[in-house]
Amino acid sequence: MARRAPRAWQRMLSGRRLDLLDPSPLDVEIEDIAHGLAFVARWNGQTCGDWAYSVAEHSLLVERIVGLIDPDTAPCWRLAALLHDAPEYVLGDMISPVKAALGSSYGEMDARLAAAVHLRFGLPAVLPATVRRRIKMADRVSARLEAVAIAGFGAAEANRLFPLPAGLDTRGLDIRLRPPAETRAAFLGRFAELTAA
Repeated sequence: MARRAPRAWQRMLSGRRLDLLDPSPLDVEIEDIAHGLAFVARWNGQTCGDWAYSVAEHSLLVERIVGLIDPDTAPCWRLAALLHDAPEYVLGDMISPVKAALGSSYGEMDARLAAAVHLRFGLPAVLPATVRRRIKMADRVSARLEAVAIAGFGAAEANRLFPLPAGLDTRGLDIRLRPPAETRAAFLGRFAELTAA
């Protein structure tokens, strides 16, 4: 008897079936992304507080930081920042050591999902290098703030692992811990603002 190929799709709450190996932009819905990311914990849940710090909350912070790094950033690139971890709505948030151990196959799957998300929302499948660098910088700043505020890192260790860019003022960038439903609503609200801009 011939063996059946393993299932490579995930059913979303919207009813869409997202093929992880060949994702279609037509199967990507912002409500699924917002819901999934609001329930995925950063730092594998190893954070202080009564609520997990979600990937959706992190994404909101990264988008704000991109605006601090360059206040003239176009709304489409701020949208790209908000969606920078969108594949994690179906893949989950793997910590960097696990991603390194998995190697290129994880990165390739993540890139295919990111391209589908980008195309669904009017962004180029692959973002320009300058935009990617700006988002990566904001991502590191967010990781630095999270590491010290909620993930148990000392300042010296966080400075070594996640150095802040010179001259960036991070005052007023707070780490928010709130119920997933609130974070989901905030994520969808910011998405609506950016797509309307």
